Amino acid sequence: MTAPVRFPRFFVTSPAPCPYLPGRSERKVFTELKGPHADSLNDALGRIGFRRSQTVAYRPSCLDCQACISVRVAANDFAPSSTQKRNLKRNGDLVATVCRPWSTSEQFELLQKYLGVRHPEGGMTSMDEVDFADMVEHTPVTSYIIEYREPSADGVTPGRLVGACLTDKQCDGLSMIYSFYDPEHEARQGLGNYIILDHIHRATDLGLSYVYLGYWVEGSARMQYKVRYRPLERLTRGGWERLSEAEQDRLIAAAVSTPRSGLDGNPAGKDGLGLNGTCRAR
Repeated sequence: MTAPVRFPRFFVTSPAPCPYLPGRSERKVFTELKGPHADSLNDALGRIGFRRSQTVAYRPSCLDCQACISVRVAANDFAPSSTQKRNLKRNGDLVATVCRPWSTSEQFELLQKYLGVRHPEGGMTSMDEVDFADMVEHTPVTSYIIEYREPSADGVTPGRLVGACLTDKQCDGLSMIYSFYDPEHEARQGLGNYIILDHIHRATDLGLSYVYLGYWVEGSARMQYKVRYRPLERLTRGGWERLSEAEQDRLIAAAVSTPRSGLDGNPAGKDGLGLNGTCRAR
């Protein structure tokens, strides 16, 4: 006889300054992922806008703001733009390898380089190798880390690591938890976007419908790259809805005119859970 699935207990973080919209505060609701039903719980919560951070699933729960909107790419209907096609051609020789969620010093060194250039003021810059190992390895669900390497000269030894992404496999799609890459590789422009494009292709190969990109925040320059992937769906009070072509055209035009920030195609963006302070059950 199968034991019944217990309804998870939820908690709420204390308010903290919002890292994306100046002058606002953020708050998150979260629950623990554990036990034999962790995958199914993560799937169910992912469909209603939760994200995973190690053994915790969370989503924004701000009192006076609903700016954080969950978005996903409809992989089966994805149509690359001319810019995305050029990116695929430029980086198409990269060797992508699906690895178990086990951290390496090589990955950590790449992460440090990425953070130092793209997010020098971010909280993750203080991470040490143990923190990175926790981020990658502490997963109760089906996860892997995908490495992106340049071809080696002999075709046998591993080539130079230029990108990586921690990814969850859910029942209906791939959830990109955190990606990082070499931001100073002049011959490999657009690596962050290439990793997203590869995940879209990978999802269709696996028979999965979506690639979850986390949260999109209109008005936050660092989040605008997400609107470039068509067709894009957003989570509303009535469920998931696809952006119309006209609306996505408008958002892409606005993104093009927005000064480029430090972020280039990293779905993690908003994704990260700080549980400092008092939490209460909800």
